[in-house]
Amino acid sequence: MITLECSYQKKVGLPQYSSHQFSVTLRTEIADLANVQTESARLYALLQQSVDTSLQQPGFLPGPNGDGNGHNESWECSRKQRHLIQKLVEQHQLDKAAIEELAQDRFGKPVKALNRLEASGFIDALIDQTGGNTGNQRRRFISGPNPLNSR
Repeated sequence: MITLECSYQKKVGLPQYSSHQFSVTLRTEIADLANVQTESARLYALLQQSVDTSLQQPGFLPGPNGDGNGHNESWECSRKQRHLIQKLVEQHQLDKAAIEELAQDRFGKPVKALNRLEASGFIDALIDQTGGNTGNQRRRFISGPNPLNSR
C-alpha cells in the first residue's frame, strides 16, 4: 500500500487589514503506483473546492464599523462621495439592487468597495443616467431606458 497525503490551504485578505486562512489535509492509501497522478489530481480538486467553499463565509470582521457578524458598513470612497451616491439614490428613488448590479458590472465589486477613482466614475454614471442635479452641477439626461429607476 502507498500512502498519499495531500494538503491545500489558502489565505485571503479582508477589509480592515484582516485575513482569513483555511487549510485541509487528507491522507489516503492507494494500491497501485500507476494511480498516483490520477488520485493526486482528484484529491487536489476536492481539497481546493472544500477550502474555497469554507472561505466564502468570512465570519467576524474587526474594525470600527464592523458589527462582528461579517457585515462591515465602511465605504472605501470619500465621505463626500458616499453622501453624494446616497443622495442620488434617495432623490431619484433608485432601485438599490440595480445600483449594486451597475457597480458589479462596471467595477466587479459592490458600491461600498469602490475606491475614490471608481466612485467618481460611478457618480458620473448615476448623474448621466438620472439627469440628476447634484446641487452644484447639472448634466443633461441621456435618452434611453433607465434601468436604475424602481418604477
